[in-house]
Amino acid sequence: MSIPTKRFGRTDIQMPVLTCGGMRYQQGWEDLEPNKIDSKIQENLEATVHRALELGINHIETARGYGPSEMQLGWVLPKIDRDRFLLQTKIGVKETAEEFLEVFETSMNYLGVEYVDFLSIHGINLEEHIGTCLKKGGCLEAVRHLQKEGRVRFCGFSTHAGPEVVVPACETGEFDYVNLHWYFIYDQLHWPMVEAAAKQDMGVFIISPNDKGGMLYNPTEKMAALTEPLTPMQWNALYCLARPEVHTLSIGAARPTDFDEHVDAVSNHWNTPQVGEIEQRIFQSLGNDLGSDWVKHWHEGLPHYPNVPGEINVREILRLWTFDRGLGLREFAKMRYNLLGNASHWFPGQQAVDVDSKDWNCLSASPFAERIPEILKASHDWFHVDQEAKRLSES
Repeated sequence: MSIPTKRFGRTDIQMPVLTCGGMRYQQGWEDLEPNKIDSKIQENLEATVHRALELGINHIETARGYGPSEMQLGWVLPKIDRDRFLLQTKIGVKETAEEFLEVFETSMNYLGVEYVDFLSIHGINLEEHIGTCLKKGGCLEAVRHLQKEGRVRFCGFSTHAGPEVVVPACETGEFDYVNLHWYFIYDQLHWPMVEAAAKQDMGVFIISPNDKGGMLYNPTEKMAALTEPLTPMQWNALYCLARPEVHTLSIGAARPTDFDEHVDAVSNHWNTPQVGEIEQRIFQSLGNDLGSDWVKHWHEGLPHYPNVPGEINVREILRLWTFDRGLGLREFAKMRYNLLGNASHWFPGQQAVDVDSKDWNCLSASPFAERIPEILKASHDWFHVDQEAKRLSES
């Protein structure tokens, strides 16, 4: 069984199209003392890593913010020939190079390796984060120092933001690759970010295509029927990878078998015309339920959340409404909607509260300006739950 590879942008590395993401097999989300790690959890993590390598998934990805993930990987990676794997970790935006370097040393001590192939500045989610990274004495200066020392090969950034942040970050030309959210249900909103990365010949790494792509590991009956004979996870993966600008998808495996469905897709259905046929079927279904005009144009002319009264994240809410109504993604919509107002810059903007009291002139560029306030109110009624939502890393 052979996993296809793609040239990872200007790094010129042949990257497997599936990545072993390191945020689901570790023990929790807080740093732990070594003696607190359950041996069965560690055995599972090591089995998952070895299974990935057996399959040809030799890109392993983690972050300083993933609890003991780096430490637990550091108990297995030094036992593997270093040329058998590509390693990425991520460190959050810091105010100074000194602070960034201090955190980097913590990561390296945990990982037990002499260098990382890829180092991401984690969470460039706001416009001011770009300036913080690029300023004299900032994060990027620290990364350049590490590259000169041979401890970092390539520098990228990870982001949960939209085009307003990601496009200018790519256009700086300072980054070799980017970790971002793009997949079928983010296609219309986030494709400009992928294009901006491609113009700079950057590697494009897709974050969480299965969870943030619609909780596809637990698909709705409607979604499952529309993607037959592929599963929704398989179809979404092949849909993404059909674009030459997209290079690898993170598979956040919790156990060795979590790779199987994706490996089957890229090994046995690579370049199948079924991917395009399913795409047409889904768009036809969406058009039947929502109207083809809405499906083609709902995302046009929508203001960025800072320019909306109450910072209501209109674009995100309309996206959730569209795919809930069109594909039955109610549980996914609830999960994402209730992060609004509860996840800081990782999922910014607010819920659709007190819609009738707002001035909606900001919607004048949208072809659906008159409909949107009612959709926002309906979305709040359907999606809001009376408890504070948390990101996975805070759960």
